[in-house]
Amino acid sequence: MKSVKTLALVLACMLTAVLFAGCAGGGSDTIKIGFIGPLTGEVAQYGVAAQNAMNLYIDSLNEKGGIGGKKIELISYDDKGDATEAVNAYNKLVTSDEVVAILGAITSTPTIAVAQQSAVDNVPMMTPTATHADVTSYGNNTFRACFLDPFQGSTMAKFSVDELSAKTAAVIYNTSDAYSSGLRDSFIETAGEVGLEIVADEGYSKDDVDFKAQLTNIAAADPDVLFVPDYYNNVYIISSQSKEIGLRATLLGIDGADGVLAIEGADSANVEGLYFANHYSTEDPSELVQGFLSGYEEEFGQTPSALAALGYDGAMILCSALEKVAASGVKLESSDKVFQAVIDELDATDMDCVTGHITYDENNNPIKSLAIIKVEAGEYTLYMKY
Repeated sequence: MKSVKTLALVLACMLTAVLFAGCAGGGSDTIKIGFIGPLTGEVAQYGVAAQNAMNLYIDSLNEKGGIGGKKIELISYDDKGDATEAVNAYNKLVTSDEVVAILGAITSTPTIAVAQQSAVDNVPMMTPTATHADVTSYGNNTFRACFLDPFQGSTMAKFSVDELSAKTAAVIYNTSDAYSSGLRDSFIETAGEVGLEIVADEGYSKDDVDFKAQLTNIAAADPDVLFVPDYYNNVYIISSQSKEIGLRATLLGIDGADGVLAIEGADSANVEGLYFANHYSTEDPSELVQGFLSGYEEEFGQTPSALAALGYDGAMILCSALEKVAASGVKLESSDKVFQAVIDELDATDMDCVTGHITYDENNNPIKSLAIIKVEAGEYTLYMKY
């Protein structure tokens, strides 16, 4: 009887071991990718748009059979636009969910925090939208689909001289945000190179909502252009308050301004005449862009922002790399070997995407043209490619 009990115990242990093995990352019937981004909070519009577009691409890929017969599973966490929340999400994705790669984060400050940790672990990371220059500086594992802040900040300084014939400029920026501060720096540096005189440089804090003191100082300097390197909510408030005090400068923004017309209850007249740098235009006639537009509009009932386009590109680039790794015979599971294989394939990217053709330089950054968008008659219009 004792031997029967012993045999039963052994068999039970073996069965338990098999069950646990089936639940582990290597035995999963899906390929797990993580997503980190703001789904609630002040910049939720960005995270939701990017996640929607990622799901659009991944669902399409899954309908075609997925990768190597396995479906892609996107596991999402809300970072609320906060660096600590983003790192907590990263730790869950890597240790508990055992993802093979990460899409995100979305805004620059949380992405920088995650990039530093992911570099230690060598986990492949594709941020579609974080434009701060430091994002890819921590390790060879982090890539992006978007252009860099120094590029767009510099371009807006050149644009104001070349296209708007500006002689003087002012800047108002968020001193507590890496994204805003970095853009301010690149704009001012290039302004000095192209003969654009900076006549006012005003800062504000994260939670400020009244900018009239700074704008009054700027109005006294009477600049030709005012550069506002911030996200759409503050761009709208600053533009509105500028008009209230009679500031005559032409407003310039960056990709963070995309979405300013979608603010609930916003009066488009308050941002009429705003020029901002962006990653793509819905007026681009290319088949890839128009196909993305129609698919997104059908699925979500709205026109996709640039953040959505970049989210779609980020998913496309990452999934292409995963397909190549799978085609080489490597099983897509959470392991150091797979991480490095995915990184190597990302590094070799050479493909057409919604926001342009993508290849990577030695720092894992794409070199791309940008679109200058003008708010005209309450609509986004493509002013020019620059």
